[in-house]
Amino acid sequence: MTEDTQLFEKICNDLVELKDTSEMMIDLAYSSLLLNSRQLAEEVLELEDRMDNLHTEFELLVLSSKDDNHEARGLLGLIRMGVVTERIADAAAEIAEVVLRSGKPHPVLAMVIQDAEETVERLVVSESSSLVGKTLREARIPEETGMWVLVLRRGDRWMRPRPYTRIEENDIIIASGYAEGEEDLKKLVSGEE
Repeated sequence: MTEDTQLFEKICNDLVELKDTSEMMIDLAYSSLLLNSRQLAEEVLELEDRMDNLHTEFELLVLSSKDDNHEARGLLGLIRMGVVTERIADAAAEIAEVVLRSGKPHPVLAMVIQDAEETVERLVVSESSSLVGKTLREARIPEETGMWVLVLRRGDRWMRPRPYTRIEENDIIIASGYAEGEEDLKKLVSGEE
């Protein structure tokens, strides 16, 4: 594999990570607003810091790839795509800040939250959990609990849930679903099933 091919693959992978992260942030931000969840709002702001760093690294990588084989217009297009993902991330952070700034939600939102049958949980996977080592598909969390994994966080990496994503000890699972499944999810993640 040539050096140019490796650089091109790195640029593509970084752009996908920017896109996925900004999408994940919007999902979490809207959930934090609708569920009035400070926890989710704080996750969004942490992701915003990560997004700023990812975006800067992406722009530097694209600019460093300039040589006679690349047209400046193509590079400008890549940089603009990165800027768009950054703007989406900024919008998500603004939504999250509404949750963190106001002690009480707007009366209309308060009515929606009160009538909502959904909840959100942020849980750490215990070493004794039967989830450890399983993929999300194998874990069957929605079928077992009625809760859907929104985000999986491993250390300083946030991941959009994919069926093949393997769950590890100390992963943080952020899940949303019907309130009746909350206790089932807690037991599953803690290993108390």
